[in-house]
Amino acid sequence: MRIATFNVENLDEDAIGDDGSIQGPSLEERIKVLRPQLLRLNADILCLQEVHGQETENQPRTLKTLAKLLDETPYSEFHIKYTKTTANEAYDKRNLVIVSRYPFESISQIRNDLIPDLMYKTVTAVPPEASAKKVSWERPILHAVINVNGTSLHVLNLHLKSRLPTKIHGQTEEYHYKSVNGWAEGYFISSMKRVGQALEARMIIDEILENNQDAYIIVAGDFNAEPGEIAVETIVGRVENTANPELGFRSLLPCSNSIPKESRYTHLHEGHGNLLDHMVISRAMMAKYISAEIHNEGLHDESISFATDKKYPESDHAPFVVEFAI
Repeated sequence: MRIATFNVENLDEDAIGDDGSIQGPSLEERIKVLRPQLLRLNADILCLQEVHGQETENQPRTLKTLAKLLDETPYSEFHIKYTKTTANEAYDKRNLVIVSRYPFESISQIRNDLIPDLMYKTVTAVPPEASAKKVSWERPILHAVINVNGTSLHVLNLHLKSRLPTKIHGQTEEYHYKSVNGWAEGYFISSMKRVGQALEARMIIDEILENNQDAYIIVAGDFNAEPGEIAVETIVGRVENTANPELGFRSLLPCSNSIPKESRYTHLHEGHGNLLDHMVISRAMMAKYISAEIHNEGLHDESISFATDKKYPESDHAPFVVEFAI
């Protein structure tokens, strides 16, 4: 069994400019690049991030571009579940999707359900805020229970808050910040959101393991954080952090540790490889674990695309796939 995660980066319909021309790479161009990557993964369960929804007249918003991408591949016959709004339709932007060869036992999405909205009053806003406001996450966690040959597998698909600063009122002008303080506070708020999402994921994991210490769990997705950062440490739950060996069964194991350090990255920025996408598994799954791969051979440096204002048809994240013996 192969399980993969892939941030496909803003998968959407063609962007049409005022002059009627396609802005950036077309969907057709993107499919030519992305489809071979998906086929190479040869995944039985595929966790995707940044899949945009498309409007259909008088119909709920759906994932039409994803259907086009998966067409003419084995994935087109798989079961598909994705995040939905309270109106029971796909989100406009950045849906989480799980594509599975195996049937789903259940599906749920969690967003500020285990952690209430935080209250925070900015200190650099112009004019100053009169009172604290809610700080909530933009994206839910997609939790699926999948029936793999009679065994229940818990799959958590995540896309944690990006490293981009949250906008502070009166502190931004077009694309730049007016003060370092304003940028720093925006970065701090984004960090709160990212770690808050990670904590909520950790609470789901602990609830599963509380009911079954031998549960099969895999947490996959774009964490927007590297190993050793708080968001990753929160989800992994190493015994070294709790200093309590009795909690060892609650620790998750990063599959990236099996990959040579020089190849251990899913994202490039200014020539530096970052491991922002992760696959971590419960201890029970170690008995089934075979290997891990990151397909980063053709990964471009995303900082260059912004420096030259050029957009690429490929994603700026590399796919990550793990193989298990079932």
